Amino acid sequence: MNAPATLEQSARTAREVFGWDDLLPGQAEAIDAVVSGRDTLVVFPTGAGKSAVYQIAGCELGGTTVVISPLLALQRDQIDSIDAAPDAPAAVALNSRTSASARTAAWAAIEGDDAVYAFLAPEQLANPEVFDRLARADVRLVVVDEAHCVSAWGHDFRPDYARIGDAVEALGHPPVLALTATASAPVREDIVASLGMRDPHLEVRGMDRPEIHMAVRRHEHDADKRRAVLADVQDADGPALLYVATRKGTELYADEVRGLGLRAAAYHGAMAQKRRDEVHSAWSAGELDVVVATSAFGMGVDKSDVRLVVHADVTESLDAYAQEIGRAARDGQPARAILHYRAEDFSLRSFFAGGHTKRADIAGVWDELRRARKPLRAKDVAERSGRPVRAIGRVLNQLVACGLAVSGADGISIRKKVSAGDAVAAVRERDEAEERIRASRIEIMRGYAETTHCRRRTLLEYFGVESPASCGSCDRCDAGAAEPIADEIATDDGGIRIDSPVAHAEFGTGTVMGIENDRLTVFFPEHGYKVLARAALENGILELGEAA
Repeated sequence: MNAPATLEQSARTAREVFGWDDLLPGQAEAIDAVVSGRDTLVVFPTGAGKSAVYQIAGCELGGTTVVISPLLALQRDQIDSIDAAPDAPAAVALNSRTSASARTAAWAAIEGDDAVYAFLAPEQLANPEVFDRLARADVRLVVVDEAHCVSAWGHDFRPDYARIGDAVEALGHPPVLALTATASAPVREDIVASLGMRDPHLEVRGMDRPEIHMAVRRHEHDADKRRAVLADVQDADGPALLYVATRKGTELYADEVRGLGLRAAAYHGAMAQKRRDEVHSAWSAGELDVVVATSAFGMGVDKSDVRLVVHADVTESLDAYAQEIGRAARDGQPARAILHYRAEDFSLRSFFAGGHTKRADIAGVWDELRRARKPLRAKDVAERSGRPVRAIGRVLNQLVACGLAVSGADGISIRKKVSAGDAVAAVRERDEAEERIRASRIEIMRGYAETTHCRRRTLLEYFGVESPASCGSCDRCDAGAAEPIADEIATDDGGIRIDSPVAHAEFGTGTVMGIENDRLTVFFPEHGYKVLARAALENGILELGEAA
């Protein structure tokens, strides 16, 4: 069981244990890396078989495979999938819904001798009892599902994910397998750094989804946009997802879609869990034609025949957009992705993306940490200070990110003794850097919406994937309006291509994310995405290579 995997072994396990005839491209290579003991980052689109990597690797490694998964519905679907396999190891869950008897049975399986998959929400790692028992168990693999949640630069950062790297180290650093459907090069680097991954194997496959036709429609007035959105949904020719920006919007659009004679339901994060589960189940069972949702609907969506994904509002990033449209055409059959927007929508998205941590919260948390004789968790600080746990959690994560505090299995403790004023200044500086990142992601989204080039190429270049100048399956190519783009910009010391490191006189070292004939899009860790004129190369402001 512990010998290094081979492609033949993986294929045999897939057939005999899980009942799969074949492995998809990239799966066997990722499994081989994991079972050989390498940390591995897998970036596969929705439906490309990320779960199969840890299921087969965990089976071959034996012991306990810890799967950190953010949503209970997602955990349930993954456990059901494993339970349905002919001869797979047991799968158990430890979360807020696990009954006392089920928890006892789960621990018996984890602490037994047989292979087992243990599904945990990230906050479970902060539970001392859970963590201490895991530390004594035979954990041979840690899987981080939806790994983009680890990255502060990702589109769905979750504070509980920020401490996973510390937990992995405390467990003795078994191999780490990070899984995500979308991660641009900077986000991939952040995932690796945040999880403490060592010389990771990177497997990026299938970002190009030619079966999904991509289109964007600009509107001058909101009423015109609403009519066009509803017309697209009515013309879906199969199950459709309609994404909107607000909770109120889901209810309003769902009412209008039902008025068209379609079976529709709203879905957003503020709904009762029971209702969310009902919508999720009805959608999966084919009892709904349309789900009108915020970005909260997505993780764990396992429906192969989605024919249309419509966005009535712009997303906060191209990462989020790629992930949401990737829920279409999982059966490989043609589907459409349509984005509707008004020019002012980007300004509204920027407004809602802003926000700073309150100075009083930062100073209050810092004072509690300085007075404490032992590490503290967000709940401890909230009880002492009377502040909301969510606000406290954000402050603690920012203090760790600034290097002023350190996160461990028992909580957060001070790393550097500075004044409350200095702590406030450090956190606010990081807030401002994150706000610049968010704003720049929205500008990249604007660039996609307003591009004069092939949309698929614009999207793929953002993820560091080279592609033809024309895809033949987007509205720009349909109209013959896609302008040709240079693949490379020549410089005296070589050519600049996608993913090339560059140094800017003001912004420091960055990574090239997109190339056009007269400009470059570059990601700078502290400044976000910048669109730079080609003249920056000619006058020496931008150079190939890293800053000294």
